[in-house]
Amino acid sequence: MEPANYTRVTEFVLTGLSQTREVQLVLFVIFLSFYLFILPGNILIICTIRLDPHLTSPMYFLLANLAFLDIWYSSITAPKMLIDFFVERKRISFGGCIAQLFFLHFVGASEMFLLTVMAFDRYAAICRPLHYATIMNRRLCSILVVLSWLGGFIHSIIQVALIVRLPFCGPNELDSYFCDITQVIRIACANTFPEELVMIFSSGLISVVCFIALLMSYAFLLAMLKKHSGSDESTSRAMSTCYSHITIVVFMFGPSIYIYARPFDSFSLDKVVSVFHTVIFPLLNPIIYTLRNKEVKTAMRKLVNRYILCKEK
Repeated sequence: MEPANYTRVTEFVLTGLSQTREVQLVLFVIFLSFYLFILPGNILIICTIRLDPHLTSPMYFLLANLAFLDIWYSSITAPKMLIDFFVERKRISFGGCIAQLFFLHFVGASEMFLLTVMAFDRYAAICRPLHYATIMNRRLCSILVVLSWLGGFIHSIIQVALIVRLPFCGPNELDSYFCDITQVIRIACANTFPEELVMIFSSGLISVVCFIALLMSYAFLLAMLKKHSGSDESTSRAMSTCYSHITIVVFMFGPSIYIYARPFDSFSLDKVVSVFHTVIFPLLNPIIYTLRNKEVKTAMRKLVNRYILCKEK
């Protein structure tokens, strides 16, 4: 039941990651370093794929979109978190909180769906190599990317619609450094069990199902590669790409399942997992793909030599 008379909350207070000044300064340096690595790393991936004529396969088109989503995803929470390290009372308006929540789920869900598209791309490349170019043409790739974004948008709209209809009349402190459904729903002045159930189903269950499906898909692809493998370079490259994708899937879906696929009670590991999910995970994309992908590393080296070192000379 919604209270008949209440004063609606207009802002939320974030507790942040620590109340100790020295710890906040250390965390500021660490997370600023992460953020300054994420942005150039993913921008370099996008520029390399756009400018190198050899990186025209659908896999690299999807990788560039993944890098763009990583830039956006890390920018939803990191800038405000960095500023709040120097603010004694960390506030965020109700509208700002809803906007942060919306974009967090919009981009996060879009990235999950995009990882599913990338798994389909690997299936087509490995199991249908002769028809790969026909199956994964640029038109289909563009449609699948748009559908990933559309799926993320619909998912996020559901979360926001469930939150904005709740009454917030009492406490306004969120035990976190950003706004998410798991914290906001706890301080609503109403019975939120139905909303929480829908959120667990729409966020948690989807994460679990997609995670299991992706792991089974890559396990099947690796089994196919090992069954028909020789020692040729193309097979090794395909297996390396699959391992890279599996790593990204585990780091993306693991924290998401922990956060959303359970009742929204508070646990001691919540902030640690949230930091990994929103700040550290986007860093892994450029690291994994540049370290494990020889073609991307070579193309990046050429790009740097052509546009940076040549200008210095």
